[in-house]
Amino acid sequence: MAEPIIAVQLYTLREFTKTPEDFAKTLSRVKNMGYNAVQVSGTGPLDPQFVKNTADKEGIAICATHIPFERLKNDKEQVIYQHKLWNCNYVGIGSMPDSYRTDREGYVCFAKEASEYGRILAENGLTLIYHNHNFEFRKFGDKTGMQILLDESDPDTFQFEIDTYWVQSGGADPIEWINKVKGRMDVVHFKDMAINEQNQQMMAEVGEGNLNWKDIIAACKANEVIWCAVEQDICQRDPFESLAISQKNLAKFGCHF
Repeated sequence: MAEPIIAVQLYTLREFTKTPEDFAKTLSRVKNMGYNAVQVSGTGPLDPQFVKNTADKEGIAICATHIPFERLKNDKEQVIYQHKLWNCNYVGIGSMPDSYRTDREGYVCFAKEASEYGRILAENGLTLIYHNHNFEFRKFGDKTGMQILLDESDPDTFQFEIDTYWVQSGGADPIEWINKVKGRMDVVHFKDMAINEQNQQMMAEVGEGNLNWKDIIAACKANEVIWCAVEQDICQRDPFESLAISQKNLAKFGCHF
């Protein structure tokens, strides 16, 4: 059984990837922490060739991206070119547009539309992945939006990118959902959940919160997940320090980088 590889979701470092100079410095720091792969998201407007050259120079793989759904609809040729240039197989949709979220029909529509775009990507050797938040766990009748996406999307052209924090935030079980999408998820987001002094949920470094990492990691292995991207949208300290803490904890868990 192949071991999943840990990567950095660059959205965590979005304030440090706005310019070419900062992007290059950030990838160097990520490499020095012990990470060898990144998911490109939240960066400034960077030339795709520059991104490739910088990643190649640091020996960092680009495992996946997040792009707006509108870009997938309106800029498919450039999306395909960019991902092939980066040797990146996974085209990620970071969130469903607001207009699809209001009712069951919206979820069905999004599942069908995204599956069709996923078919075009698949014809070009790429894979569409969808990243959840907590809103997908709102119920419409007897099904959550997430279940509707699972049921109504094409398993051959629509993969999932489970985010452990947001599943828990939605009142669901991250391990159950990792198992539910077996065969339809090569990339997962590792994000922990803790409780702050105001008794509110907050994002935490992996291993510093309350999620069941032993069983989450075991489920990822059992379901043949390829990439586990560490993401922390909101950090309580310097984001580089947060990623270093996650890296050390995941190394203690026996994860591969």
